[in-house]
Amino acid sequence: MPNAVHYLDTVEPDRARAVLLAWKTRFPAMGVLALLPESEAPAVATLQSLAAEADIPIFGGIFPALIAEQGFRNSGCLLLRFDEAPFAVFSDPITDDGRHAAVAERIGAQIAAQVAAADDECTLFMLFDAMVPVIGSMLDALYLELADRVHYAGASAGSESFQPMPCLFDRTRLLGNRALFLLLRNHHGAILEHGYCLPERTYLATTTEGNRITHIDWRPAFDVYCELAQAHYGVAITRDNFYRHAVHLPFGIVRANHNILVRIPTTLHEDGSIGCVGEVPPHSMLTLLGGPTVDTHDTVDALVERVSRLNGDVAGRNKLLFYCAGRRLHLGLPDAESELCELHRRSRCREIAGALSLGEIGASTLWGYPLFHNAALVAALW
Repeated sequence: MPNAVHYLDTVEPDRARAVLLAWKTRFPAMGVLALLPESEAPAVATLQSLAAEADIPIFGGIFPALIAEQGFRNSGCLLLRFDEAPFAVFSDPITDDGRHAAVAERIGAQIAAQVAAADDECTLFMLFDAMVPVIGSMLDALYLELADRVHYAGASAGSESFQPMPCLFDRTRLLGNRALFLLLRNHHGAILEHGYCLPERTYLATTTEGNRITHIDWRPAFDVYCELAQAHYGVAITRDNFYRHAVHLPFGIVRANHNILVRIPTTLHEDGSIGCVGEVPPHSMLTLLGGPTVDTHDTVDALVERVSRLNGDVAGRNKLLFYCAGRRLHLGLPDAESELCELHRRSRCREIAGALSLGEIGASTLWGYPLFHNAALVAALW
C-alpha cells in the first residue's frame, strides 16, 4: 500500500500531481491534509489548483516550519492522505468580543450531528490561526457542546513572527482569524506532553485580561516576573533583554489536578503587564518554569509509552507530530532535532511528519477536557 505521508522538498506541480493521482487511483474517496512552511505560502494556490484538477478535497495550514525526514524543514510541502475525506468545516471569524461562544455553538452542532451518525471513535482535529485571541475559550465552549463524545487534538498555524497572515485553507479558500475542524473517524485521539515539572512555589494572577497578565500577587506582573527570575534561576531580566529570556522562563498555570499549562511570554507592555501565547484565566495559580525543569528524555518516554498504550504496536506506522516553536527556541535547534530523532528511534515508526506549531491542543487524559498548551508535543498515528 502506498505510504499515506509524502514530503516534497520543493513544491513542483508535476511531482505533487503525480503523488495525488497515484493516491487517487487507489483511494477514490480520499482527501488530503497539506502542511506548508511559511516560506512556501504562495504554493497554496498551486496545491489548490492540483486538488481541483484531480477532484480531491484538500485541507491545510501554513506553519513556521515542517517536520520531515527527522528534522525541521523550511521548504517544500507535506501531504498526508485520508483514505476517505473527513467531514470538515471552517469557523466564522473568531474575535474576543464575547461572540466566540456562538461560533463554537454552531460548529459544535454540526460536529455533533456527524458524531451521532458515526459508529466508531472520533477525533476532532483542529487547526487554529495563532492570531485568534480566545483559543482556550473556544475549546471551553466546544466542550460544552460535545463533552466526551470525541477526542480533541490540534495545533495553531501562522507565522513565527506572530504577524497576521492567512494560514488555513481548503480547495478554494485561504483564510485567517478562524479555525478549521476535521472529524477523523475510527481515530483514538492524540497524546500531548511537555516535560515540565511542578516547582514548589505558586503565585496568584490577581488581574488578567485574555492573554495579558497585569498583576501577580497584587503587584505589577513584570516586577514580580523579574524578581522570580533572579531568585529562582539567577537571571537578571530588564526591559531591554526581556524578549531574549522570556522563551526560556515561561509561566506555568497550575491546575487543580497539578497538571501544568505552559504560557510563553511574548509581549511586554508599557504598563508592566505581560502578554502570553494563550489565555490566562483570572485568579490562576502561576509558577515560573525554567530550563532545568524540562526533561526531554522523560517527554519522549512518556509520549512513546502513551501513544503505544492508546494504539497498540505502532512499529512501521506513521506518526503525525506538532512541535512547539517556543520549545525549539528554548532547547536550540540541535537539541530539538535530537529530540525528534530520539522519538523516531524509540517509536520505531515508518515516518514522523508534521509541523512546528504556535500552540498545541490536547487533553491530559483519554476522553479528557481539551486544553491549549505552549512548549508541548502533540502526537497521533496517521
